Amino acid sequence: MSTRRAVVLGGTGGIGSAIARDLLDASGGGTTGRTGTSGRSSDDWQVDVVARRGGPVADSLIAAGATFVPGDRRDTSVLRELLRPGADLLVDAVGLTRDDALQLRPFLDDVGSTVFVSSKAVYADEQGRHANSVDKPVFGGPVSELQPTVTAGDGDPTSRDGYGAAKVAAEQVLLDHGAPVTVLRPSKVYGVGIGRPREWFVVRRALDGRERILLADQGRGVDHTTAASGIASLVRLAAGAPDRRILNVADETAPSALEIVRTIAGHLDHRFDEVLLDADAPAFVGTTPWSSPSPFVLDTTAARALGWQPPAFATAVVPELDWLVETAHAVPAGSDVPWASDPFWDRLFDYGPEDAALALLSLGLD
Repeated sequence: MSTRRAVVLGGTGGIGSAIARDLLDASGGGTTGRTGTSGRSSDDWQVDVVARRGGPVADSLIAAGATFVPGDRRDTSVLRELLRPGADLLVDAVGLTRDDALQLRPFLDDVGSTVFVSSKAVYADEQGRHANSVDKPVFGGPVSELQPTVTAGDGDPTSRDGYGAAKVAAEQVLLDHGAPVTVLRPSKVYGVGIGRPREWFVVRRALDGRERILLADQGRGVDHTTAASGIASLVRLAAGAPDRRILNVADETAPSALEIVRTIAGHLDHRFDEVLLDADAPAFVGTTPWSSPSPFVLDTTAARALGWQPPAFATAVVPELDWLVETAHAVPAGSDVPWASDPFWDRLFDYGPEDAALALLSLGLD
């Protein structure tokens, strides 16, 4: 059996590196793997990982058998060199806009199967509200791939309204080409090396020795999580069954904020006194990265029909938790973890309002 070739754009990020590792693991790190009668791996992959710069992640992938290609995903000459000779699988883990998709179009016919990582942020409810809206969407149940999306747009993809619109525009360009393109729509992605590790909200509190954790809406908020490892295993299935389709990708079940906190604390052997706040609690206190006034759950029936088995959050999150702790312990005194500069974390570790709320609660005040 001949070795198949995969090109992973954004291959050193949290999603891209998980995909690269999954393909390499399937072929035994590019050497042994599961062998058939030919003596070669029955699922043998050569993996080209593309990223602007190297580093520890690139080094680990090279050690596992990948080829690292330094270059910008938006450099057409890099894409031409990689894709014009042909590839069995192309994964775009960092594409965002219509222009990004247009750069790939000339090469789609040279690729056996293309996977574009999109987002659940494309979905809109009957009022046009989406995941990044100030007013959150309300759905009547699990959201399938048939749910309407926001209107495609070319505005600022880093803005609240621009991100989902940009992803929709990119999806449409790729799907309209007619080549076998699989669009994946994950939610709240986590995993080793992820750029915004939401689980840090709990891990840092444990490392800081916080004894109590406040949870708005009694911790009942549900916003479906997606393991990067789950995305990776679905990509491999899509590579083996090329088609033109859209697939939701998310964990086996959608854990509540309270369940997530308990899972993480349990792995860290840390016990929190859980303070479950009601609607009368002070504004912003107890808000978590998974707080949601209405459940946002993805229907993964279509992906499961391919034989995909979604992972369970409680087990899939463990490698990320270990990575977060290891990274935190390795940070020199006076420095902070690499992701700390993200404005996403503003106020999430401001313990002053939490302690003030706790003091009021202890007095029986609201």
